[in-house]
Amino acid sequence: MGAGGPRRGVGPPDGGWGWAVLGACFVVTGFAYGFPKAVSVFFRALMRDFGAGYSDTAWVSSIMLAMLYGTGPVSSILVTRFGCRPVMLAGGLLASAGMVLASFATRLLEVYLTAGVLTGLGLALNFQPSLIMLGLYFERRRPLANGLAAAGSPVFLSVLSPLGQQLLEHFGWRGGFLLLGGLLLNCCACGAVMRPPPGPGPPPRGAGAGDLAGDAAAEADADAEREGLRVREAPPGGRTRRRLLDVAVCADRAFLVYAITKFLMALGLFVPAILLVNYAKDAGVPDADAAFLLSIVGFVDIVARPACGALAGLPRLRPRVPYLFSLALLANGLTDLCSARARSYGALVAFCIAFGLSYGMVGALQFEVLMATVGAPRFPSALGLVLLVEAVAVLIGPPSAGRLVDALKNYEIIFYMAGSEVALAGIFMAVATNCCLRRSKDTLSGPGTEGGASDTEEAEAEGDPEPLPAGAEEPGSLEALEVLSPRVGSPEPEVAEPRPASESV
Repeated sequence: MGAGGPRRGVGPPDGGWGWAVLGACFVVTGFAYGFPKAVSVFFRALMRDFGAGYSDTAWVSSIMLAMLYGTGPVSSILVTRFGCRPVMLAGGLLASAGMVLASFATRLLEVYLTAGVLTGLGLALNFQPSLIMLGLYFERRRPLANGLAAAGSPVFLSVLSPLGQQLLEHFGWRGGFLLLGGLLLNCCACGAVMRPPPGPGPPPRGAGAGDLAGDAAAEADADAEREGLRVREAPPGGRTRRRLLDVAVCADRAFLVYAITKFLMALGLFVPAILLVNYAKDAGVPDADAAFLLSIVGFVDIVARPACGALAGLPRLRPRVPYLFSLALLANGLTDLCSARARSYGALVAFCIAFGLSYGMVGALQFEVLMATVGAPRFPSALGLVLLVEAVAVLIGPPSAGRLVDALKNYEIIFYMAGSEVALAGIFMAVATNCCLRRSKDTLSGPGTEGGASDTEEAEAEGDPEPLPAGAEEPGSLEALEVLSPRVGSPEPEVAEPRPASESV
């Protein structure tokens, strides 16, 4: 996807109703990332009422996060089948119903199934479609839009945690769960905002213009085509079919580089923030001051995400966003490594500022890099698969770090381990991206298309694209070629029916 201005009536509008979509994405991102952490304020009350330990109640947030990340492919399939808006409406109802039902729970297992599974699934069905729709409304301003949407995470975390504490004090954990369930109904309002971007749709098929059922079907297909979520193919029988999950994206070298980077990143990125308060208390910092350290991270994060999004949108930096993402990961890892021996409160504050800055940069750029890597048509499937990979890493990283702390009674080794993993992710991303780019240039300069370069990519590199046949889609921009490696093993879908030249497939 190029960085140039949008094409009227065809490309993303880069504004207009897109700002409403951005606001909805801000809210959904805040709920998705902030809610599982904010629920932790109710853990002591759950421990008291159910006679459970901290590790038992902590599974509520763990299950919620596992559902948020692990159900990525399921969300991709549903979005491809039904579109973004219906999936988000259903997800908002599920998230709300989970918390409402949890308020009537009599066993901790029931809380796992309701607040953990149902609410986590509902948040997942809101989070992924909102990112997909954001990418369809913004192109030239997409880095800034991603940065502003990502800022919802620290903002909502800063608001939901004290709100949950107030609800707990006035209404108990059952009343708090019930009211938070009502608050999650706002996800349905965000889903209602997600209408497909304007653009030409396919002509009516089958029924005549006066047939109401035919018009409704044609309009549904037009919405799906505008969303760019349905991949249509022409099998030998001649009938079109839908690919609900495009697993062929796994053959793309650039996508594999991104997926491996995300796995290494997720192993250590969240560990310092989880252990920071206990680490500070172990160093002799008073409880109130130790808790304030997380607020410092949140405040810096709020500023860093939109600022980094605006920086990544600059014309000179936009083609090099993967390298900027690598730099953010390397900075985060080095911050952990350099602060492992920090014991004074001033040193911990400096660590929180540096960590919040690099953490915000990572949060602002991670989905922008994926959007630029695979493009809008394959983004739903790619996002679902990446979230599944990240879910595995999240289930491995923080629990392993907690067990090491229990066994060694030493927090320093945890910071060394987490920092090394995140720094390794940044180095791998930069080196692998550079190797893919160099191989792409060598392939395009050589004879033929050996090595996997497509004819479209070769035409883009030469700057003299061949004329497009009627109905064919305009190829990707040169920017995508400069940033990413050739797309291997994922041919362009064929079109079963010819369309006028004024329409895009």
